[in-house]
Amino acid sequence: MAKLSIRDLDLKDKIVFMRVDFNVPLSDGVITSDKRIRASLPSIQYALEHGAGLVLASHLGRPKGQRVPEMSLAPVATRLEDLLGRPVKMAPDCIGPEVEAMKPAPGEVLLLENVRFHAEETKNDPGFARQLARLADVFVLDAFGSSHRAHASVVGVAKALPQAAAGFLMDKELEYLGKAVSNPDHPCVAILGGAKVSDKIEAIENLLKLADRMLIGGAMAYTFLKAQGLPTGKSLVEDDKLDLARRILAEAGDKLLLPVDHVVAGELAEGVPSEVVETIPDDKLALDIGPKTVEAYQAAVAAAKTIIWNGPMGVFEIKPFDAGTVALARAVAGSNAISVVGGGDSVKAIDAAGVADRISHISTGGGASLEFLSGIELPGVAALTDK
Repeated sequence: MAKLSIRDLDLKDKIVFMRVDFNVPLSDGVITSDKRIRASLPSIQYALEHGAGLVLASHLGRPKGQRVPEMSLAPVATRLEDLLGRPVKMAPDCIGPEVEAMKPAPGEVLLLENVRFHAEETKNDPGFARQLARLADVFVLDAFGSSHRAHASVVGVAKALPQAAAGFLMDKELEYLGKAVSNPDHPCVAILGGAKVSDKIEAIENLLKLADRMLIGGAMAYTFLKAQGLPTGKSLVEDDKLDLARRILAEAGDKLLLPVDHVVAGELAEGVPSEVVETIPDDKLALDIGPKTVEAYQAAVAAAKTIIWNGPMGVFEIKPFDAGTVALARAVAGSNAISVVGGGDSVKAIDAAGVADRISHISTGGGASLEFLSGIELPGVAALTDK
């Protein structure tokens, strides 16, 4: 998977079209977290330091092809200006003569308006992609979180320009995720959680080929347990996936570990009474893995040299059902393994446990990282120029 990197480009006096992920959370027009903006700063600064003019493109939210003022990238331009310590011109649109007249000189930055204000973006319309490409000489993709989308600003522009390279953020994702799914150090432990087996089936099947142990948590565990004939009470179960679960269990053998105890409650709500059980009563639903399961999973993690984690172990958003996920996050951080974490709730758990600085790699794209771990070639990665 050797793809051209921004380091391989001659950037002097070139205009770079850089697809970034500035899909930041906004509240009343104010950015509540600039983490995604900061994540692209190394690539932005590198391009500017090497003599390039920079055209930045991103989506924000889901305006569905309409101009939605609340989803304008204007607040991002202001914040980026502060972070860079240099002016950032805000374009009135992302295509058209007025935008083309704003092409940046070396050292200048132009931020395009939300590319999803045009329905042609999500359709990967070739004409729209060519209009975007007219703004620049080379393409850099630094938005891993959008790389699983075959959209115009991700794939179309890459194909319309002579060179398409990965930015630093993209490079790091490809390095860590690439090694995890192609040549992991062993023992390799995969941790998969979340609500549904159907959401993770490709990842389960692909990672079972690579992993020495697979630890299952979240509601998806109860589909597997029911498939084994065990009681699951009122827990969330995909009854139409029981045969699939049985097939996976047969193929996985002793590689696959399931919860042996559970934190259960009568309903999913804040402050409800809960208890730890090994057999789930008919009138209860399981909402987190129990302490014996945590201990078994911690032991597997402690022996690992590679850990791949996607998805929480319980209903992480509601206490005390976050305990299993947080305990596992601390175990992963305390291991000597190369650890790769993806998925929004897993990342939140890492942050809540205060261990983000002890994880080898935290993926910036939940959906993209899951597809990558499933062995699916991402359209954005496929569009980059081979070395």
